[in-house]
Formats: sequence, C-alpha cells, structure tokens
Amino acid sequence: MAAAPLLLAALLPLALCPAPGGASRPKPLLPIQPEKDPLPSKGAAGCSFGGRFYALEDTWHPDLGEPFGVMHCVVCYCEPQRNRRGKPTGKVSCKNIKHDCPTLPCSESVLLPGHCCKTCPKASPSIPEKRPEPILDSFEYFQDKEDDLHKSYNDRSYLSSEDLARDDSRTDFVALLTSGVEPWLPLSSAVAKARFTLVRSYLLFSINYERLGRPSRVRFTDPDGNVLFEHPVQKSVSLQDGMICGMWRNLHKPSIRLLKAEQLRISLVTKSQPAGEIQGPVIKHRALFAETFSAILTSVDPTHMGTGGIAMLTLSDTENNLHFILMAKGLLEPADKEFPWVSLRVRILHQNRVLREVRANITMQDPDFAEVLSDLSSREMLWLAQGQLKITAETEGRRRRQIAGYITARKSCDTLQSVLCGGDALMPTKTGAVGSAKLALHENGTLEYQVQVAGTASEVISVTLETKPRRKNKRNILFDMTPSYREGLASGTWQHMNARDTHMLLQSELFLNVATKDFEEGEVRGQISSLLYSGLLARYTELPIPLAGQLVSPPVRTGSAGHAWVSLDEHCHLHYEIVVGGLGKSDDVAISAHLHGVAELGERGHEHARLLKGFYGTEAQGVVKDLDAELLRHLAQGTAFLQVSTKVNPRGEMRGRVHIPNQCESGGVRLAPEEDELLEEPKPKDPEQLKKDPNSCFFEGQHRAHGSRWAPAYDRKCSLCSCQKRTVICDPILCQPLNCTQQVHLEDRCCPVCEERKASQEELRAEKARDSSEGCYFDGDKTWRGAGTRWHPVVPPFGLIKCAICTCKGATGEVHCEKVQCPRLTCSNPVRVSPSDCCKQCPAPEKSPPELSDMMQADGPRACRFGRQWYMNNESWHPTVPPFGEMKCITCWCVSGETHCQRQECSPASCSSHAKKESRCCARCRAPEEAQEKLRADAPEAWSR
Repeated sequence: MAAAPLLLAALLPLALCPAPGGASRPKPLLPIQPEKDPLPSKGAAGCSFGGRFYALEDTWHPDLGEPFGVMHCVVCYCEPQRNRRGKPTGKVSCKNIKHDCPTLPCSESVLLPGHCCKTCPKASPSIPEKRPEPILDSFEYFQDKEDDLHKSYNDRSYLSSEDLARDDSRTDFVALLTSGVEPWLPLSSAVAKARFTLVRSYLLFSINYERLGRPSRVRFTDPDGNVLFEHPVQKSVSLQDGMICGMWRNLHKPSIRLLKAEQLRISLVTKSQPAGEIQGPVIKHRALFAETFSAILTSVDPTHMGTGGIAMLTLSDTENNLHFILMAKGLLEPADKEFPWVSLRVRILHQNRVLREVRANITMQDPDFAEVLSDLSSREMLWLAQGQLKITAETEGRRRRQIAGYITARKSCDTLQSVLCGGDALMPTKTGAVGSAKLALHENGTLEYQVQVAGTASEVISVTLETKPRRKNKRNILFDMTPSYREGLASGTWQHMNARDTHMLLQSELFLNVATKDFEEGEVRGQISSLLYSGLLARYTELPIPLAGQLVSPPVRTGSAGHAWVSLDEHCHLHYEIVVGGLGKSDDVAISAHLHGVAELGERGHEHARLLKGFYGTEAQGVVKDLDAELLRHLAQGTAFLQVSTKVNPRGEMRGRVHIPNQCESGGVRLAPEEDELLEEPKPKDPEQLKKDPNSCFFEGQHRAHGSRWAPAYDRKCSLCSCQKRTVICDPILCQPLNCTQQVHLEDRCCPVCEERKASQEELRAEKARDSSEGCYFDGDKTWRGAGTRWHPVVPPFGLIKCAICTCKGATGEVHCEKVQCPRLTCSNPVRVSPSDCCKQCPAPEKSPPELSDMMQADGPRACRFGRQWYMNNESWHPTVPPFGEMKCITCWCVSGETHCQRQECSPASCSSHAKKESRCCARCRAPEEAQEKLRADAPEAWSR
C-alpha cells in the first residue's frame, strides 16, 4: 500500500525542479499523501497509484489533490513487467515533459488551463501544443499571413491544416502494397496505396488500387502472419471503382501497439489469390499531413512484376513550388559491393512531353526520393489540378526499371462538407439561420457543390466560395455560386480550379459565405473541412438535414447551426451523424469551445421523443435500435424532427425536419425469411381489428391473431408460440433422436445434427461466403459467417456470450449484435439453471421417484441417471467428477436410458511430443524454449488418459 506515496515522493522532485537552463535553486518538496489506499486490482495486472488502479500501458497525469491538483507537466506510465513467478505486473514510471515544450514564434505566450506548455494567443485551445515533425527539409510549413487582417473581422472559426495535424487524438499512416514481398507468394503487377487514420480505438482506411481485380477482403496481420482482422469488400460500400472504404472498430491495445511500432501489415485478398495478392507494411510518414496531391505508379513493362510506387505531393504556402516524396518497391536489386547505389531519373510529363526532370542516387537502404519543383507556371498549375500531369521514375544501369502514373488530387473516403452559421460570419450574427454544404472533388479537377440555406432574416443575394480575408472590406472571392441558387439550394460544378485552389480546399483553407439583403457581408459562413469516414452510406447518397434555430418552435435567434445525416437500415435501426458549428465559441473565453447538450428525435409537440446521445464537441453519431412504432410512423410521414438542445436553450437550440419513408414495425422486430416460411404465419391483420377480436392474444407488446404461430423474442431459435383463444402457449422445440454418435450443435439451429452433415454444410456455407464476399468476418472468434447467419458471439477472454445474439448482414458485411430479451417470470424465486445461461427460469417442480419410475417404464425413450442427476433422452452434458469439477473435455449423452461418454477427439499434432502445449482439451505445438520449460514443470494430470 505504500507504493503510491513512495512514487509520489520520487515524482515530486522531478516535477518541481526547474527545466534545464532555469533557476538553480530547488523548491521544497510538498508533503503529499494519497487520501486513500489504492483500489484493489482483483487479480488484474496493472499499477496502483494515488488511490486508483491503472491497466498496463496506461498513461496519466498524476493528481496530487487539493490544493495542488493535476500535474500537467508530469506523465506517468504503467510499464508492463513480470515478477519472479513470471506473472505479469506493472511498474509506475513518471517523467517531466516540461523540457519538451516547443519554442514559440510569438513574444507574448499564454498558459491555458489544463496545459503544460504555453501557446501563442491565437492558437486553438483544443489542440495540443506538440508540433508535427518536419516532413523533410524541403517541405515548408503553411504559415498564415494574417498581419493585415482587421481585428473587427471574425477569424476564430479558422482551423488550419497544420492545427488539424497536431491533434494527438488522431494519427495518420500510409502503406504501399505490391506483390513479391515474400518469395513464396505469386507475383503481380498490381499496386495500391492505403491511407489510414487512427481515432482513439478506430482505424479508418481509404485504399486506391490499380491493375487489380476487385478484392474480396482487406486483411490485417501481425509480423508472424497471424490474421488480426479482415474487412469484407462489398460492392455497395465502394464509392468509386478502384477504391475501398472501411473501418476496423475497437482495436485492442496490442494491435494499436503493433500499428504505432510499424509492425502491422495489410494485404488485399482476391478470389485467385486467397493468401493475398499484394501486401505491405503500415507506416507513419512525415508527408501525410501536408499531402494534397498523389499518384500511384505502376510498371511500364507489364512483365516486371512486384514493381510499383506511390508519390505524395503538396504545394508551398505562397510560392508555386511542388514538393514531392516518392516511395517505390521493386526498382532495385539487392545491393552489391561494387554498385551500392543506383541512379534514378524522375520526370514530369504532359501529353508525353517532358516538363521537368531531376536525377538522384538511391540505395536499397534508402529508396525514398524527395525533391522540389520550383516556380510552376500557370499552365502547369492548371494541368496539375486537372490530373493531366504524369510522373515517371526510371532506374539507370544494368537492370532498368520504369514506373509511371498520373498525378491527381488526393483521394479519400472522407466527406467534404461545411456547416454555415451566424457565429462564424465575418461580422457575427444571431438570426438562427443555417447553411449546409456537401462537396465532391473529381479526378479531372471539377468541384461539385450543393449548398442549402434556411431561416435567413432576409433574401439571399449571394453564395460564394472564398479564402480567408486579408483586410477589412476586402473579401477574396474565388467562385460565385449565386447564379445556381434556386429556392434555398445552390447546386452545380466549378470547372476552372487551379492547383492552388485544390490545395487550399484539401487543407481546409476555403470558406462558404451566404450574404443577404440585411447582411451584405454575410449572414452565415462556414469553413470547408473533411469529415472522417464513418461507414454511414447516407453521406454519399443524400444531402444532410439542415438544423437551424429558426426551425425551432418557437424560433430561436442563435449564432449556431448544424446539419445531420439520418437513415434506417434493413433492421429498422436508426443511424445518425450530427455536425454543429458556432456553439460556445468566444474570443474572450476560448476554453469553452465545446458543445454541451443532447440531440433528440421527436415528433411535433414532443408527444413521442427519443434521446439519441449526449455529446461534447462538434460531432455526434450513433445507432438507435428500439424506436417505437409511433415514432417510426412520424419518420415515414415526415412529421418528425431532429433537435439539438444546449444548456442555454434546453428546449432546443436548432432543429431540422426528418422524412424517411419506411414500413418498419416497432423496434424493427421481424422474422427472418426462412423462419417465416417455416412457421407459415397467416397474413397479418389490421392492428385495430386484432384489438377488437375477442380471441386475439396480446404478447410482448403485440396483438396476435387466433391460430397464429411465431418465434418469441426471448428465444427465437428454440421456442415456438401460438395463440389459442386469448391464451399464449410457448413450448420449446423438441428435437428428434439422431442415428449417429457424433452430434454437434450448429449456431443457427436449435437441434443438433450429425457431425458429417454439419461439416459439409458449414464448409459449403463458409466457402460460398468467402467466394462471394457476401459474408461477415467476426473479430470475436476470428471466423467468417454466411449472410443471414445468427449466433451467440464468442468474445475472448469471456468466452460464449449467451446474452447476445449476432446476425451477419449480407448486404454490407456488418455484424449486428443485440442483447437477448429475457421473458417476464411469474414465480418469486427464479433460478439460473446453468451458470452460462443468460435468462433465469422458474424452478421446475421436483419429480417424485414414482414419477421417474413411471417415466422409465413408459413406452417412449427412457431417461438416464448420472450421479444424482436425471437427463432426458438425447440430452448431452459435461460430467461433474469430484474433486476435479466439470470435465469440459468429456461429453456424455443419454440414449434410451443408457449413458454414453466420450472424450473430445484431438487431431494428431505434427510436432514432437515434447513440443506440445496443453490447451483446454487438445494440444498444440509450442515454441522450443516453451517446450523445455514445459518438460521441467509438467506433471501427470488427472483424466489425461
């Protein structure tokens, strides 16, 4: 228990000593002691510190309590170790990060609350102080020239691309995928570029590929080739040909560590190459945050397999200088002693005419190449934006190789969008108006735009695309969208963007401005930014719903606004994504730049309302799975609204109308098609008629017709209910005896089947799912499931979770899991028959010995007695043998009054006996060093033979 005080004592001199170069006089130590003992860890490996328990690999700022509070300049880390017995444990190590603070360009720096390092006054408080690493010496940072910006103008909404790159909550990675990485893998001329963004425990990825048939899966593996995650590629999810969008949800800490250590590998699996046709390591790269143009380079000679590269390009901040970094594979042979380097020639061409050419020497150890092409002409800038420039890289010498590809604007699955609000206008307004924009940048440099406007105080006179103004009354308009504005919507294309415009768009340096008669400089304004991919397909097929204060009842005059995408899936679950702007921002109190509120979905009058999610920030997203029938009806009729409330306006800050045509029932409860055919339920009658029918039944919140049969919600697999004159009768499904000894339970069947039949059915189903990609990869047990399959999930380390049921959505390849609803019980003392059961049951009345005797003498199949328990015919169980407990490796079953038991059969291992490691029932090969330890420590085990 004394560990925390000792660590605090060791920590304090570190935290309180001045940084190098400061005053040398030490400050006195603080007599700090934790208020209470560390929390018990309950056997979990970790660290106890200051009355709290931290898991391995956790980091935190130590809290010394009043009056000192949290020490933001000290970071503690729970370092994993092993004790003398080899068990994992944790050790706390702390360090002072004060000396890591960057040198600031400003003279009057300020220290914001909750921060260790000072920042310049104009820096956003929500952004950590740590500056990004220099991309390369040849890359320039983007510094805003705002010395002549008039103070009366509102520039607080501006967030530069460099600021976005500093956000430690997200990290970018890249991968170059080619074939021939391993000598035993087949060669291919395909090349792909994968770009990743890690946000907390979510890994979002956009993959562009060339010379490759449509992949069936995206596979992530560790350095040993073990599959960590597979993403099925669905046609409906791809935004365009040659592009894959996806998300790896809830990465475990070991996977995140592999990712950050650049030890994670990615491969694209095709039907012809199930082991992966192209693959490559996922790495960090200093050029990612500045990249605005890119190229995939493939081999000019199609016989040169396993050769390819990618180029990441960007423009200088003010000059028309093009910086690029080239990454390539397969251009060089293994270096020999005579020629350790190879001459590389890189050219920029337009219609096969050479515009620029540079040369350099590269080696196997450092094959990347960086260069700056200075002073691009206006024509070159236009060709660059339109995707007409080609980049080639060619080696010179005995073994010539050449790769080439066209330069285009950076491709991504993210969404270009903007929320326009009065709070972000150049002269802030509070009219309750909103602007909502969605944009798309095409390969030929054309910008497609759709801008919705609602709730303005007067007539709209202009909709313009602008840069940040340089001085008062001098807005810099790039493109006027006003001619395309009709009835609240400006829609069209801009076909004359140059490379500078494209660069500023992708660096979040462009704005949309809506001016009205009452506000000629602009009533609402918004910065165009990329919204990270979320898997919500409505983003790409529908316009967002504008959210405005003027649409609240009664109207609210506010400077905030927002927009949202809302959709219903085939399960009648509601998916939503909300983005807001202009809330809580202030030049004086910049620390409150966060949204405080909740989003509600309700129909007019609040008779039916549903809380979606409370959120802090500018974005919220989620899924609602149990909407009531009345609210679903309002969605279908267009009488529902989406409302965001805040502490200032708890009855609604902004609102938008939602119309989603649907034929959903309450909560999306529907039987699967195969179950509908099995039960042969009669056509549903009108609910109002069923209520009046004296013979109808009311069960689980729903009226059922007399004679109808259905699977109850509490057990849709092994129970069957029927309505008999106002009485609901639910019985378990009785399984027929099987004429085989090896019986197994399929996850989507109630009754067991013979092993031979099960194997053939599952193999066919799995093979069909893999070949067609109409299946799901479940990360819990690392298995593929066919479309429509339902099962109880296996989640390590907890094992089988019977309180949840998962379904494979074949259309999207997503696994959808729901909590099992337990039935209401009438008895006062319900019991859980088996510890693994999810729901409790009423205890069955004890049968008297005569009853058992009668049952044994009956004409039907007889029961079996094992120990003190009776088991019905065809029932299987794991026997309990004192003092060893339940024997999970042995299965017994009852056949006509006789008990048969058999140990689980294990496939023979190909390794030597001393190299086996005992798992739960069967052995697997272990590493040689583990095997020696096993031989020394092994002892005969009960029931091993």
